[in-house]
Amino acid sequence: MSSLNFGFLGAGQIAHHSAAIIKNHPKATLRAAQDTNPARLGELCAAYGIPKSYATAEQLFADSSIDAVYIATPNKFHAPLSIQALEAGKHVILEKPFAMNYAEALQVAEAARRTGRTFTLGMNMRFSPTHQQIKAIVERGDLGEIYHAKAYWFRRSGIPKLGTWFGNKELSGGGCLYDIGVHLLDLCLYVTDNFKPVSVSGATYTKFGHLGRGEGGWGKSDRTETKFDVEDFATGLIRFENGMTVSLDVSWACHAEESNRHDVHLYGTEAGALAVSGKTFRRDENSGEYHFVQDLKTPVRFPHNDRFHNFINHLLEGEELCVTLEQALAVQRILDGLAGSSATGREVRFDS
Repeated sequence: MSSLNFGFLGAGQIAHHSAAIIKNHPKATLRAAQDTNPARLGELCAAYGIPKSYATAEQLFADSSIDAVYIATPNKFHAPLSIQALEAGKHVILEKPFAMNYAEALQVAEAARRTGRTFTLGMNMRFSPTHQQIKAIVERGDLGEIYHAKAYWFRRSGIPKLGTWFGNKELSGGGCLYDIGVHLLDLCLYVTDNFKPVSVSGATYTKFGHLGRGEGGWGKSDRTETKFDVEDFATGLIRFENGMTVSLDVSWACHAEESNRHDVHLYGTEAGALAVSGKTFRRDENSGEYHFVQDLKTPVRFPHNDRFHNFINHLLEGEELCVTLEQALAVQRILDGLAGSSATGREVRFDS
């Protein structure tokens, strides 16, 4: 295979961003798209020169000219569409989150192994040059033992378009935890290369969205009478097999000084770092002074800095796939555990 033909499932706002990136790859072609909304579908196809449009996913899967699919639908359809695509012989790159729950994610993983097709989650934060540099510094041992990390994303007023599937548990599986919390959790586990959780304890809150407050406006989905019944604030503590702990805090809406703030703070025995800000800090034991470094000057593993280029290059040239099935399953398991802990008020422990 010398080039890759893509089919898109979902023509929402994120699909436009993704289409623009794929078009920039010299060995990839946007061949077809599908969406249940004809107007959105037509807009996407016209904007990016996509020649074929389909009314159903089944029609797109039956198109033998399509090698791979990008799935950017409401979360409820992530797992079933991924399984259908894999069984139709397509490679899959899926928008986060993996699935509505861990059990669904396991079914997708089994389908990928059974069919021999490539499946990955498009976790875009992994590909930022700064995040890759921090990961390289961690791998080099500059921070020493990382015993704790604090991952957070606070939006003051950032609930996706109210009255849409984003705020409905039946369609989304969860709120801010599954929408933006997954990004910071995944980034934290990636830079520390730690995907072996043993227990989680969490709490979630719904304080603004159900009152029609806190909207940020993201999304092209049509407003309906869809009930807002997901969390708009979540917090948790995750313990790992090697003793490391991670605290996770995320909000779609809250009263805060800044409108948007997110980072992953790594606490090591030799130094500390901020993954998103791209800073390291270390105490000079002789002078007692602290040294802050922001110009990291560290080589990156994926110089294209892009999830789609990684997926395409993996299939065509054998580039290392950045997001593996095992890693994606570990992140989904933690999300489920945090939601379950909040529901029961008890810690959730994982079997090894």
